[in-house]
Amino acid sequence: MCYEADAVPPVPASSAVVLSSGRVTLPSADGTEVAAFHAVPGGPSGVGVLVLPDNRGLSGFYEQLSLRLAEHGHPAVAIDYFSRTSRLEDREPEFPFMDHLGKLTRDVLYDDFTAGVTWLRSRGCAAVVSLGFCLGGRFAFTTALERFGLAGVVGLYGYPDELFGAAGPTQLASGFTAPVLGMFGGGDEGIPPAVVDAFGHALESAGVPHDFVTYPGAPHGFFEMGNEEFAGASADAWRRILAFLDERS
Repeated sequence: MCYEADAVPPVPASSAVVLSSGRVTLPSADGTEVAAFHAVPGGPSGVGVLVLPDNRGLSGFYEQLSLRLAEHGHPAVAIDYFSRTSRLEDREPEFPFMDHLGKLTRDVLYDDFTAGVTWLRSRGCAAVVSLGFCLGGRFAFTTALERFGLAGVVGLYGYPDELFGAAGPTQLASGFTAPVLGMFGGGDEGIPPAVVDAFGHALESAGVPHDFVTYPGAPHGFFEMGNEEFAGASADAWRRILAFLDERS
């Protein structure tokens, strides 16, 4: 798990104009209407952001994060993974997300990621970057594959190695074509340094530009308003995210 229902991004709101925002549905390849949240800035940068949530799916955290991105000029769309098995409007606080995660397939996820990318490009984004957290960080790394045509990917505490028998970003790195920014917590016991190092070696072998940052002592999910002890790590991570996006404008 990553963020609880009341979690808030550690990024203050600004007075910048957000032209439109709210929940939308995106058509996926199999005809499913995928639930999502969009935020469109008044003065777009030309770089859109595909926001990939943690294993709980779309929540207020990612809706607020999309707004913060739009305030910096980046159109953003955050997608929900569970549109085929659960209505977003019907989610209860004790939503059994693990049951729904087990019903996901790689092909369906890739189709839904593509739906988000297509939506951003239809809004004038010349470049698209993915940004994910926890499970979404793992997914974001995977969207560096050539099929998505992204300008870059950013993952925070995404597990990169094989998981439950499924190949992860480390195993898929030879097919990556987008630069990778990865941020990890030094105190995250679920992602040991050896796993991060192996991912880095795989990217290096594949000739994929990448930059990894590990924040000493920071736990999994450190990028959150309530985690005051690691506010400095959150501020640095946000600075790096914005710089990565600006480099692609």
